[in-house]
Amino acid sequence: MSTDAGLPNSIVDNLLRLIDLGGPIVVVLLLMSILALAIVLLKLWQFAGMRVRRRRFIELALDQWRGQHADAAQQALAGERNPIAQTMVVAMRGINAGMDDALVREEAARVGARHLSALRSYFRALEVIGSLAPLLGLLGTVLGMITVFSELADAGSAVDPALLSGGIWEALLTTAVGLIVAVPTVLALNWLERILERLHEDMQDALTQVFTHYQMAPAPAPVDTVGDSTAKRTAAHGGNGMPARAARYAN
Repeated sequence: MSTDAGLPNSIVDNLLRLIDLGGPIVVVLLLMSILALAIVLLKLWQFAGMRVRRRRFIELALDQWRGQHADAAQQALAGERNPIAQTMVVAMRGINAGMDDALVREEAARVGARHLSALRSYFRALEVIGSLAPLLGLLGTVLGMITVFSELADAGSAVDPALLSGGIWEALLTTAVGLIVAVPTVLALNWLERILERLHEDMQDALTQVFTHYQMAPAPAPVDTVGDSTAKRTAAHGGNGMPARAARYAN
């Protein structure tokens, strides 16, 4: 029980000691790490809410679309939050309304780009944290080394090796903290970007199948009115060009 109670106090003490050794740069790096963690959790919650990794509905809707069941295809997409489903609905509605193919493609692309842009929000902040944290850590190290060598110069010949080594490791501490903040941030950013890349690829593939099926669908056979009229006249004439009554009499 005492061990569990003392664990938070130990963490707080270590953080305070880290801040005391690293100075204000470590404080900035810790704040950046908290911000990066909050952004990653927010994006995971957003991705889960929009079900960006769900793909099962695509084939179900396309099967209905290929079978000339436009209403059933749109119904299969109605309850989906995935951006792919929403762009497919836009394309199917435009095609059913008889709109120009280029306009439908443009509108579907606009809707898809809007959803992808919303999913990419705060990625820039993660990029800044991932690239800036190591530089801040290096800056802290440089400033720490300047302080150490300044103290050595003031000490003159009475240099204490312990003071030198202690000052150097304290200076290097900020570089370590900067890398600890940057590496997970960059990994999380690349993972999130890969999820969106696959979403975009699958969206393009699904829209292409919607449009290509519509363009390649067989047109209804034209009605041969001339042939039908000839056949009717032939039947009326007993099949030999004579009127039916005349044909009977001729036989």
